[in-house]
Amino acid sequence: MEDRIRLGLERVVEAAKRVFGADLRSFVLFGSGAEDALRATSDVNVMLVLAAFDEAQAARIRDEIVLAGAAIRLRAMFLLESEVADAAEAFAVKFEDVQRRHRVLAGADPFAQLRVPREALVRRLKQVLLNLALRLREQIVTHGDDDATLTRVAAEASGPLRACAAELLVLEGQAARAPKEALVVVAGAPLEDLSRARETGTLPLGAAGPLVARLIALASSMRARVARLP
Repeated sequence: MEDRIRLGLERVVEAAKRVFGADLRSFVLFGSGAEDALRATSDVNVMLVLAAFDEAQAARIRDEIVLAGAAIRLRAMFLLESEVADAAEAFAVKFEDVQRRHRVLAGADPFAQLRVPREALVRRLKQVLLNLALRLREQIVTHGDDDATLTRVAAEASGPLRACAAELLVLEGQAARAPKEALVVVAGAPLEDLSRARETGTLPLGAAGPLVARLIALASSMRARVARLP
């Protein structure tokens, strides 16, 4: 992890401890940051698990959050301790990915005993993949001649698609894989343009449209596989 990101995280963690005190139950780094796999376009995703949320209290950390958002692309989720189980069921695919790829920076591990119901995972996979296909179709219609926008759209879709691929393979009875590897397995071939869009934010002229079209087809085929799960 780059020093600037590590130092930025340390500042926010210390600010959270100071502001929330005993109400801060966990401060968790998740996603690619937890694997030291951040790229140029990556967000630094964190979750603050709180015993209670007080707006006046939370306002005292606003400046640190905003500063870190600008400096290291920090994106913070504020979750009550009492909401963890419900959130894991409502956003099953995301929380399964968080459970696999997280690092506790302060407090206890809120995912140590978490178990997401299989039914919730299957239901949420269908929802996420359908939503991705719908959004990507809208983007390719609206921005079909805008390579820069479609490159960004593809990069933003890579995270959810990879998480869905990883979960799909597990539900099909295969061994757990890293999300990037899982998507290659599901797609049947390396997605080099997708990796480039995610890592550099650029693609060769004319490559973004075909990539988004391929992601639409991939999301639809993955959803069909989910529908066949027992």
